[in-house]
This record gives sequence, structure tokens and C-alpha cells, in this order.
Amino acid sequence: MPSSLLLEVPALADFNRAWTELTDWLSLLDRVLKSQRVMVGDLEDINEMIIKQKAMVQDWEQRRPQLEELITAAQNLKNKTSNQEARTIITDRIERIQNQWDEVQEHLQNRRQQLNEMLKDSTQWLEAKEEAEQVVGQARVKCESWQEGPYTMDVIPMKITETKELAKDLRQWQINVDVANDLALKLLRDYSTDDTRKVHTITENINATWGSIHKRVSEREAALEEIQRLLQRFPLDLEKFLAWLTEAETTANVLQDATHKERLLEDSKGVRELMKQWQDLQGEIEAHADIYHNLDENGQKIRRSLEGSDDAVLLQRRLDTMNLKWSELRKKSLNIRSHLEASSDQWKRLHLSLQELLVWVQLKEDELSRQAPIGGDFPAVQKQNDVHRAFKRELKTKEPVIMSTLETARIFLTEQPLEGLEKLYQEPRELPPEERAQNVTRLLRKQAEEVNAEWEKLNLRSADWQRKIDEALERLQALQEATDELDCKLRQAELIQGSWQPVGDLLIDSLQDHLEKVKALRGELAPLKENVNHINDLARQLTTSGIQLSPYNLNTLEDLNTRWKLLQVAIEDRVRQLHEAHRDFGPASQHFLSSSVHGPWERAISPNKVPYYINHETQTTCWDHPKMTELYQSLADLNNVRFSAYRTAMKLRRLQKALCLDLLSLSAACDALDQHNLKQNDQPMDILQIINCLTTIYDRLEQEHNNLVNVPLCVDMCLNWLLNVYDTGRTGRIRVLSFKTGIISLCKAHLEDKYRYLFKQVASSTGFCDQRRLGLLLHDSIQIPRQLGEVASFGGSNIEPSVRSCFQFANNKPEIEAALFLDWMRLEPQSMVWLPVLHRVAAAETAKHQAKCNICKECPIIGFRYRSLKHFNYDICQSCFFSGRVAKGHKMHYPMVEYCTPTTSGEDVRDFAKVLKNKFRTKRYFAKHPRMGYLPVQTVLEGDNMETPASSPQLSHDDTHSRIEHYASRLAEMENSNGSYLNDSISPNESIDDEHLLIQHYCQSLNQDSPLSQPRSPAQILISLESEEKGELERILADLEEENRNLQAEYDRLKQQHEHKGLSPLPSPPEMMPTSPQSPRDAELIAEAKLLRQHKGRLEARMQILEDHNKQLESQLHRLRQLLEQPQAEAKVNGTTVSSPSTSLQRSDSSQPMLLRVVGSQTSESMGEEDLLSPPQDTSTGLEEVMERLNNSFPSSRGHNVGSLFHLADDLSRAMESLVSVMTDEEGAE
Repeated sequence: MPSSLLLEVPALADFNRAWTELTDWLSLLDRVLKSQRVMVGDLEDINEMIIKQKAMVQDWEQRRPQLEELITAAQNLKNKTSNQEARTIITDRIERIQNQWDEVQEHLQNRRQQLNEMLKDSTQWLEAKEEAEQVVGQARVKCESWQEGPYTMDVIPMKITETKELAKDLRQWQINVDVANDLALKLLRDYSTDDTRKVHTITENINATWGSIHKRVSEREAALEEIQRLLQRFPLDLEKFLAWLTEAETTANVLQDATHKERLLEDSKGVRELMKQWQDLQGEIEAHADIYHNLDENGQKIRRSLEGSDDAVLLQRRLDTMNLKWSELRKKSLNIRSHLEASSDQWKRLHLSLQELLVWVQLKEDELSRQAPIGGDFPAVQKQNDVHRAFKRELKTKEPVIMSTLETARIFLTEQPLEGLEKLYQEPRELPPEERAQNVTRLLRKQAEEVNAEWEKLNLRSADWQRKIDEALERLQALQEATDELDCKLRQAELIQGSWQPVGDLLIDSLQDHLEKVKALRGELAPLKENVNHINDLARQLTTSGIQLSPYNLNTLEDLNTRWKLLQVAIEDRVRQLHEAHRDFGPASQHFLSSSVHGPWERAISPNKVPYYINHETQTTCWDHPKMTELYQSLADLNNVRFSAYRTAMKLRRLQKALCLDLLSLSAACDALDQHNLKQNDQPMDILQIINCLTTIYDRLEQEHNNLVNVPLCVDMCLNWLLNVYDTGRTGRIRVLSFKTGIISLCKAHLEDKYRYLFKQVASSTGFCDQRRLGLLLHDSIQIPRQLGEVASFGGSNIEPSVRSCFQFANNKPEIEAALFLDWMRLEPQSMVWLPVLHRVAAAETAKHQAKCNICKECPIIGFRYRSLKHFNYDICQSCFFSGRVAKGHKMHYPMVEYCTPTTSGEDVRDFAKVLKNKFRTKRYFAKHPRMGYLPVQTVLEGDNMETPASSPQLSHDDTHSRIEHYASRLAEMENSNGSYLNDSISPNESIDDEHLLIQHYCQSLNQDSPLSQPRSPAQILISLESEEKGELERILADLEEENRNLQAEYDRLKQQHEHKGLSPLPSPPEMMPTSPQSPRDAELIAEAKLLRQHKGRLEARMQILEDHNKQLESQLHRLRQLLEQPQAEAKVNGTTVSSPSTSLQRSDSSQPMLLRVVGSQTSESMGEEDLLSPPQDTSTGLEEVMERLNNSFPSSRGHNVGSLFHLADDLSRAMESLVSVMTDEEGAE
């Protein structure tokens, strides 16, 4: 939109901004809608997507008023402006956003309709799939129930019938599989834009299993029918062959008898006739050779199928008979040939036969050589085995011929005389008869030896080749079985892998389940490594033995190895991705907390899981959450509350509300702690454990208070607060007890229920608690006000005095029980007074009192109501009371009663009686009977050291919270010295001026906008703190020196005046003269001497107090020096000492005003009431000794420790202020 148009029509800017916001939201919604992919066939996933879709539709409907407002605003703009260009732009944009709105609406409706249809179709497919899987399972069970046994004529028909029945069932069940396939095809076709891997994978598995069952049934049916036909034909074929054998044997016997007749060789015609008959017989034998081999092979098959039955034995006998007859027939045929060939040209025929046999053997050797090498896969070697078996059958068939020929040659060479050989052998040239006979003999013998040698060689080669084939078959079969098994397992694993959803699409709560499933799959697939190694070893052995694997086997091995490696990589990647997703997005991660901050802030995590925050605008980082920083800055508004206990309680109340812990009941907190098994209180908790427990707590609060709790923000801020309190060093660990103390202290529960729970955490199994365990509890509790910089008002960080106070209350028992602890806590000890005050502040928030504030005139009074017990009808609201404002005639030390709920008539009457009683009491009574709203305990500097509990690790330097604590300590000291209600000469308003100035100074130092004045690092914080302390120390020392000089000058003036008047030393009281009438001069001298004596007594009393305080300082310094020299020595608990009155009085005002409290509607008198201890009056030291002791107590030498010097200067300041008070009182008296 043109800028000139925006200037002309300013309202267009708001319209343009609203239009852009709505357009961007619609575009984002449309993109999210298009990017959503659901697992087709997964009803749970589809239902979850439908729920998300409904939420999107609900968001879309909630945006409709925004669209209507935008259209209304556009119409108003068009009516108000006369600029045609502006009207055109408005109209165009409204049309565009309406069209976009309609498109998104259409997409939402279409997607909702599609998801509903998908749910319906997926339900139908799942039902059909279950039916298909059921029939597949039934078919598989029937197939597996088939037993291989004797295939007799009685059994075969039954098995065929069984197989045909299963085939019939398969044809009927095919409908179920087809229905499942049709529905799956519909899902794959209609919802192709969604994730259809599950449907595709399951359908493929069902079809593959169904196809394998079909194939197995068909093969079994064909095999059984073949066996049946074989069993039916075999007996007939066997009987027919045996009948032929009988006829052939008869013919062979006739021929054999004819060949053995005498003088047969001389009848050439008869020999030729017999030879012709033999050839016919031999032809029939050769023609029946295949029949014989088939019968023998089929008979062996049938025998093996009948293994273990009587029929198998009978069949084996008949086969043996057939083999015997067949062998005898062939032998007879060969013998007949041998006799017939013994004619005149017998040696020539024998010579030709040997030559033919030699050529045949050589041909078979060549054929055997061509069968090499061994094939590279099982089918090829199986084919080679079949070829070689046929080759061996040929050898077996030829073996009788060769043996007969060799036998004939042997007989011929043995029986024929040399003379016969001479006639038979005719050489082309004349040779001697002996030489001719020798040549014939040598020729035949040589040929016979060659045939015999080649035959034996051929048989050896054949046997060796058969052995190699058998070994190769065995190894290749093992390799094939191993590869098939590995391929099946890998395929199953790959199907599981294919069903994996992208990690980004998984639900956060399901990440752990998916991770466990993937790890389980990895464990199941671990044995596959041995399978892979096994097939690789088998392949290596085959290669070593000279068998070259076929390309198919090599590709299969490479494919299996590659798939295994890819599967391993995929599983490891999946585990890594799930680990990262679970770490970054899972329930134990901190990812969901990233939404707790907004730009330009970013939440980051340190290596020890501690969060920190990056401001990209200023390019700075900080430990505190931006909202926590804002909260801390807002707490500065409460610094105008005069009394530390109420100031701390109001800060904690604001913090409690910001953390939504005011909604957390004690039972819910205990349930969350028990759910995470946080029972070992001494055990440390890391960041993830803290986050998990806080998430459980706030998830429950969100269910109960949906609109009040932002879980990521609350978890992050509560974590930030816990780390600020118990882990300022950001080590990433706090104790379980610390965690419980922080959560329980700020939860919503009755005060005594909190006390009981906290005491139970440190008590032993017997229900008793010793000093050490109580110290652990109080130490963790005092860290809460310490983090707010208010610890100085509650006795400091040292919990030893509170522990001693508790056990003194229990009569110094070694252990205390819960009842004594509760009684002591009801006295509201100084270190824990902030907790009951917090409860009263919470109770008073909604209280409305029908009374008017006498100072600001507020009516009705909201919150606390303070009623004076000195004046009638005098009320103060909490704002005026906390700021120290008073009306004329009323002092802050006057007794008052506090109400956090509206008063009753009985309370009004009771208060009236108390006011009436106090009307008759003097100002001096209230000064001597101050009332403290808590039980004072010994200060940090008193008593012996205890065993300090092992706190959470702290930084080695002073952090921001320590600096706050230091300033608060200074504020408390100023309250004690300037705002004490025991000193009537100082106005309450004057007593808090310095406090406000110091708060203002500190807030300015924290809120400076100049980047140059803002500390950037802990080192700079230390430097700035050191410089500020040095400057303030120098100013204090200069003021003290000036005041010291003034005091010394005043002392000298008084001394000179005393000497100038010539007054003699006054006698001690026992020596004083009785009173008698004296001259005016003597009376004046006596009065002045009395005043000086009183002045001297007060100075000596103050000096004694300072001297005792100095001794305590020296004791503490000595103890600290011992701790530094012996850091490993254990501290022991010694006897307690009575607290000094000055310290008790200081602590009383810094924590609470002197008042009576009413919790709920019941009034309770103040818990502790002490009279001021009168200072001793029997010292005889002079003013010079006071000054000398002051100088000795506070030496002028300065150390390098600025902090120690600062505290030393504070002590000096208090001592000098005491002297100033003495001098002031004296001057007033004069």
C-alpha cells in the first residue's frame, strides 16, 4: 500500500495491519493443512489427525469474528474516505481475503471429509485384512501339518484327497484375500498423498504368503498324483520287464549252448547265423536298457517313500532280482560274443574291438573334460550332476563290454599257439614264424593294456569329478540355504524399516516407545552378523577350492552384504535421530520450554543443561529469564515498605503468584514428588529431573486452572528461581531437600501443614531430628529471603543461633520431635518469621474492613488493618503503616493490633478494653515494655560455630544477589540505628530517609541504561562493588573522624569547665554527707556534680556494652582464623550465651513493628516480651578510658579486604552513635 495513501488515510494502517495478520494466519493454516500426512490404515493416527483437524476448525471458527470485524472496518473506511484509490485497494483486499477464507474453509471441509472417509475405508480394510490373515493362517497351519511318510497305495489317495480339499478351501478363501486386496488398492489409489506404506507392506506380505501356499499346494498335488501314477504303473511295468528278461534269458541260453558246440569255428555259415542272432539279442538288451534304468530309479523312489514298511522290503527284493537277472543276461550276451568271435580272423576282430574301445574311452575322457569346471551356483552344479550321472550310466553300461573284450584278449593270447598265430598273421614281407607270432602277441597285448589303462583312468577321473560335484553341491546348497535364510530375515527387517514413520511425524510421547522398539530390533538383528559372516566364509571356501561363483551368486552376496550394511546404518541413524528427538523434544528435554521466551530473546542450554537466555537485539546473554528480570525489577516497588518481614513477604507473595505456586496444593505437590521418587533428600537433582518434576506439577495445575497456567513459562521461571536460590553458580544441581523446601514454602497450604511436612523431611525414621538435620532445613529455608537480599533482617545466613534457640526451647535435648518443633515455630523465630507473615499477607489480600484510615482517609481499608491500642477509633491502612506514616499524637511504638480479616464484635470489645487499660499507662511503660512480633535469636556474631550444611555450590565471587543482600544489610542497620521505636527523639519519617535514598541509589545502579555503566561480567560487578564500598567507607571514616574530633573537643571543654570551677572529686555514695541546708553556691555545685556523675555512669555503661561487643568480634575473628587454617576440621556446637540487648532491639525493629497480630479472626498477643536490660552502674573508669578502649577496640590499621573493613567501620559507627546519644542526652538534661 503506498505510503502517501497511508498518510492521507491514517486508519488504513490499522486496517492493513489487521488484514496482513489475518492473511498470514490463513496462509499458515493452509500450509499446515497441506503438509499434514497421516498413516493410512492406522486408526489411532487417523483419529489423532481428526482431533487436530477439529482443533484447526475451532481455531478457524474463532477467527471468524476477526474477519467480520475486518469487513466492517473496511466498509466504514470506504464510507469515510472519498479517495477512490483507497476504496479500490480496500475492496480488492476484502475480496482477496474472503476468497482466501473460502478456500481455507473448502480445504478444511475436504480434509475433514477425506479423513472421515479414510477412517471408514481403513476400518473396512483392517477388518478384511484380519479375515485374510486368518484364512492365510489356517492354510499355513494345514500345510505345516502335512507329514511326509510312506506313500502306499492306501495312503496316497487320502493325501491326494486332503490336498484337493485344501485347494478347494483356498479357492473359497481367495474371496477374502481378494476383498482385502481390493480395499487396499482403493486406499492406495484414493489416499496416495498420505502415508500408505503400512497398507502396501501388509498387502505385499499377505499376497506373498498366499502365493507361496498356493504354489506349495499345487506342487504337492502334482507330486502325489505322479507318485500315484507311478505306483499304479510300476508293478505292471516291472512284471512286463521281468517277463521280457525271462524270454531274453531263454534266448541267451540257447545261443550260449550253440556257441559251445564242437567244431563250430570251422562252420563259418553257422557262426554268421549265430552272430546275427546274438546281434538281435544284443539289440533287444540295449533297447530295454532305458526301461531297466527307469524301473530301477522309480523303484528306488518308491522304496524310499515306503521306508519303514513291509512293502519297502518286498520291493527291494524284487528290484534286487531284476538287477541280478539283468546283469546275468548282459554277461551271457558278452560270453556268446566272445565264443563267436573265436574264428579264423578272431585276432583281427579282437584287434578292431580293442581299437574301438580305446577310441570310445578317449572320447569319454574328452567328454568328461568338457564337463569341467564346476558351476558357480546350485542349479548349474545340479545340472552337471545329472549330466555326470548319465555319463556314469554309460560307463556302467560299457563296463561289461570292456571287461569281456579284455577277458577275450587275455584268453586268446593264452590259448592260441604260436603256430596258429603264424597262419593268422600275414605280413607284407616274409618274416620268420617266431617273429610274426611275437608281433601279433605284442600288438594285442599292447592294445589290451592301453584299453585297460585308459579305462581305469577314466573311472578314476569320473569318481574324482563326482566327488568334486558332491562337495560343490553340498557347499552350494549350504550357501543357498544360508542366503535364502538371510534374505528372508533381511526382508522382514526391511519391511519393518519401511513402516517407520519420519521422526518429525512422531508424537513426542511416543518417542521413547519407538526408541525401545528400534533398540529391540537392533538386538534381534545382531545375530544376523554371524549369518553374514557365515555366507562370506562359505563363498571364500568355494573360491579357495577352485569353484568360481556365478554372477548371480556374486550379485546375491554383494546385495546381501550391502543390504545388511544399509540396514545397520539405517538402524543406527534411526536410533540417533530418535535419541536426538527424545533429547530435544521428548518428555525429558527442554525443547518445550523454548516457547517461554519471545523475540528477540532465545532460550539456550549450556553443556550442563542449565538454561540461559540470548538477546539477539543487544547480543548479550544472561542467566535470568526475561520475565524473571522484569519481576525482580518490579519488586523494587516494594522497597518503600518499612518493615523487612512484610517487605520480604510481599515480595515473596508477588513471586509466588508469578510462579503460579499459589495454586499448588500441598497434596498435589507431594503426589508429584512421590511420582518422581524424590525420597533421598541428600541426593542431588540435575536440571532434567527438576524440569520433569516441575512439568508434572504444572501440567496438573493447567488441568485445574487452564486459563491461569502457562506450563512452559511457569516451568522455566520456577526453574530460574530455584537456581537463583540454591544454585547461583549454575552447576546444574541442587539437593532434593532444597527443591522440596522451595516448592513447599510457596505452595498453597496451611502453615502448620508446611511445618509438619518440612520437619518430616529432615526427621529420622523414629520421628526425631537432631541439630545437624534441623540446620539443613533452616539453611535451605533462609536461602529464600537471602535471594531477595533480605537475609540480614532475619539473623543473617548463619543458622547456628536459630538451631540453638530451638534446642534451648526444647530444654537442650539431643533430639526434638515434631510437636516441640511446631511449638517453637509458632513463636515465629526470627529466621523463619517471613513465612507466617507471607501467609498473613496472602490472607489479607481480599480482606475488606469497614473502617477509615486516619492518615490517608481510605475507606474501606483493603488488606491489613492496624488498630491502635492506645487511642480510641484510630486505624491505619497497610500502605500508611508500611511506609511509616503516623498521625499527630501517635507514635510508632504504641501498641497496635493487626487484622487480616474483618473484625467481630467480640474483638471490638476486647480491643476497647485494651485501649482503656493503655490510657492509664505512661510513655515510659511502653518504652520499657516493647513487644516483638517474633522470637529473637542470637546474631551472626554470637555463639560457637556449628557444622555448616553442604549447600548447593555457589560462585566464588559476589553475584548480583549477594550485592542485593549487602545493600539490604545496610538498610537493616540503618533501620536499627535510625528507626528504633525506643528512641522517641527521632521521627519515623526521618528514620527511613536514608533507607529510601539507599534504595534509590541501588535501583539507579541496576537500571542505568548506559551500556558503558552497566556491568557486563562478574569481574566488572566485583570492581564496581569494590569501588562503591571503598568510596562509602572513606566517607564513613571521614565522618567518624570528624565526629571523634568534635567529641574530644566537647570532652576537653567539659573537663576544663569542671577544673575551672574548682570542683573537688566527689566522694562515693557511702561517704556522702547528710543533706543539710547549704548556701546557693553549694547547692549549685552539688547539682552539677550529680549531673556529671550521671553522665559518667552512662558513658561507662555504653563503654561496657562496646567492650562486650568487641570481645564478641574478637571471638568470631579467632574462630574464622581457625577455620581458614584448618578447613577440614569439624565444627563443634558449644554452649549458648545470652544475647545482648542492643542486638535484640536492633533485630526487633528491622523485622516487624511492635504490634499484636490477628491471623484470621483470632487475636494473639505478641509471642516474645522482654524488658530492656539496665546497663551496669558500678564502673569507675573515666571518659578518658572510654576513648582509650574505643581506640583499642577499633585499630586504625586497614587491611586489604574491603568487605571486612566495611563491617569494621559499621561497628565503629554504631559505637560512635552510642556516644553521640549519650552526649545528646546529657546536653538535653543540662
